[in-house]
Amino acid sequence: MSRKYKVLFLCRDNSIRSIIAEALLRELAGHRFDAFSAGPEPAARLHPLAVAQLRPGISGRAALSPKSWLEFTGEWAPRMDIVIALDGSVGGLHAPVFPGAPAFVYWTVADPLAGGPGAADEQARLFDKTFWQIVRQVSAFIELPQYAQSAAKHANIAAEVNAIDTGNTVNAATAVNVASGESKPVRGTAVHFDAAAIAPAPSSAAACT
Repeated sequence: MSRKYKVLFLCRDNSIRSIIAEALLRELAGHRFDAFSAGPEPAARLHPLAVAQLRPGISGRAALSPKSWLEFTGEWAPRMDIVIALDGSVGGLHAPVFPGAPAFVYWTVADPLAGGPGAADEQARLFDKTFWQIVRQVSAFIELPQYAQSAAKHANIAAEVNAIDTGNTVNAATAVNVASGESKPVRGTAVHFDAAAIAPAPSSAAACT
């Protein structure tokens, strides 16, 4: 049986993009990955529009919270296999040293707040766009064949994970049904995540804290 890989998603305040990525990876492939997220300037709370994207379908979303990336640098911190930055301000040159020398990669994911506050419907549209971009990238990530193989493949991981950023071919309306090997829609045209479209992770999957 393949071991579980530990993945840490980073963005500046750990309240939107990295939280969505953590939640999606755990929900879609929690039996193969332990997902975490953090940032250098953690917000006091999750952004409500990020919560709105996840509310209907994410099991264990109550455990999601902004965290400092320093929580993952101590002696007793979990050893990550991969650190994925979703924000240029937390790239490899700016990030602390994480134990275990994890692969460090960067995905370009638009910040839905980059343009400043706007009309409510426009903000909702931008958050929806960001959500779908993360769905595509996480879906492509969990399909990479090396994660079904042994830890000896770790040295070759970074290049392929980085390639997802520019070469992603996963349909935005589809995510991997990791329990059966088939594909099912993540959600339809509704604004929010559809829990019924995703096979639940096995009960033995570890929950992220």
